[in-house]
Amino acid sequence: MYPLLFRAVLSHLDSELAHHAGMLVIRVLGVRPFSWAAAALTRPAPTLRTQALGRIFSSPFGVAAGFDKNVVGFAGLSALGFGHVEVGTVTALPQPGNPKPRLFRLIPDRALINRMGFNNDGAEAAAARLRAIRARRGNRAVIGVNIGKSRVVDVADATADYVRSATLLAPLADYLAVNVSSPNTPGLRGLQAVATLRPLLQAVQDAAGATPLLVKIAPDLPDDQVVAIATMAVELGLAGLIATNTTVSREGLVTDPAVVAAAGDGGLSGAPLRERALAVLRQVRQVVPREFAVIAVGGVETAADVADRLDAGADLVQGYTAFLYRGPLWARQINRGLAARG
Repeated sequence: MYPLLFRAVLSHLDSELAHHAGMLVIRVLGVRPFSWAAAALTRPAPTLRTQALGRIFSSPFGVAAGFDKNVVGFAGLSALGFGHVEVGTVTALPQPGNPKPRLFRLIPDRALINRMGFNNDGAEAAAARLRAIRARRGNRAVIGVNIGKSRVVDVADATADYVRSATLLAPLADYLAVNVSSPNTPGLRGLQAVATLRPLLQAVQDAAGATPLLVKIAPDLPDDQVVAIATMAVELGLAGLIATNTTVSREGLVTDPAVVAAAGDGGLSGAPLRERALAVLRQVRQVVPREFAVIAVGGVETAADVADRLDAGADLVQGYTAFLYRGPLWARQINRGLAARG
């Protein structure tokens, strides 16, 4: 039914409006007794239980950052069968993000272009919602928190900005991810230079305390910089790395070039990112020890895609864009496919 709904209705709505409509449904699914009914339908098989980052995940498959920016859909996403939810990106200061429109579908490519710009309610609001989640009882997914730089903060002052978010959010998170790889905040990707990134990560790590810390990198980095960041992350004692964020490349798209040009700047996600994201994953895994966690994301849509990432050394796998194309039972489809694989 969902493919028909998408073609007939959702594909004709503004992309961001459609996302908010979907999130409303997810929020309803997070309320009892709807959450119980959904969980009964989507609960992952026990064989999919995975250990990583010192936590037990009901499935290796979870939701990438960007889907639930404001920590409002966590209960519903848990009920839909995702093993973890990475909320955010959260910034220390609340901000509206970039002007609309800022989210665009490339349907022939099963892709999205976004230039959202870290629109979110800020770290204090996110912390309050995380405390409410922690106060509830019952089974739930692992919750990661992705933090980024506030737009109004100069790049030179980025470390203090990240530390403020980490101080508020790390005690409430199962893991914390430092986002220095979104293309939609001016100057942010420049923080991926090793000389700049090392002191930033050291400061955030100190603020995070016992909470596992990861760094999320871009697929557009040259191979030697991917290796350099992965090596540095190990040297610093980080818990892991997330590979990868969205890409600024438009190579290989089959969507009408006029449609792509009209969408404009922003990060491309979805199926076109599959091969590069997988290649970066393999590069990272070659240079980090087995106990160092690697989360794979980018171009993941099917159980076979998730299996490919696990076979390439990923401990966990995330998706986002295909949720739009696959619908609310997407995690169940993935988990059933993985369980059948054995």
